[in-house]
Amino acid sequence: MSMQTIFDFLARLQNNNNRDWFAANKAEFDAISIANRLFFQDVFDELQKQDSLEKLHVYRIYRDIRFSTDKTPYKNNFGAGFSRIKPMLRGSYYIHLEPGNSFAGGGFWAPEKEDLFRIRKEFEADDRPIRQIISNKTFQKYFGTLLGEELKTAPRGFDKNHSAVDLIRKKQFVVIRKFSDSEVFLPDFQKEVIATFLAMRPFFNYMSEVLTTDLNGESLY
Repeated sequence: MSMQTIFDFLARLQNNNNRDWFAANKAEFDAISIANRLFFQDVFDELQKQDSLEKLHVYRIYRDIRFSTDKTPYKNNFGAGFSRIKPMLRGSYYIHLEPGNSFAGGGFWAPEKEDLFRIRKEFEADDRPIRQIISNKTFQKYFGTLLGEELKTAPRGFDKNHSAVDLIRKKQFVVIRKFSDSEVFLPDFQKEVIATFLAMRPFFNYMSEVLTTDLNGESLY
């Protein structure tokens, strides 16, 4: 099944986001879900050849509307996450398929309090390694910059005038590469997703080293 067929279904779902329409088109959704799962599994299997992944998590299309003002019952996207094997390997990959808003991303969305503090202390001590990674031409080609929510000023205990305060203020450390619909429809899209994930590896390797050692470089495990 082609990505164009999958996107056509998502576009129609976006315009008919209700349970009656979904029930009437459930057979088509089931077929698309199988094709989609196979695509995600193929990405997982290829990435596993060059990384150590723990599991594939395919996100459900059903929205949790319990605490949302938006009561539409379904997402208009398909997404999957690929987590690396902890504790030695950190970072996770994510692929998002949505008409007009597809991307491959990865990083650290919600670091635990202790991990976030450790990362900030590393940046405070020496921000040259991370800056070399994010200024590398391959990183720039695929991602442009390091994204993520951040504080307006330095967190408590850190100097607001520190030269690395732009990094220390971050609460998340995320990279994203967006794809147009026409790029998603190309035969080599899966290869481009894999190449994008592999371009994250220097960033992941650095962060893994930080989070598995203390400030003296001694292993925590």
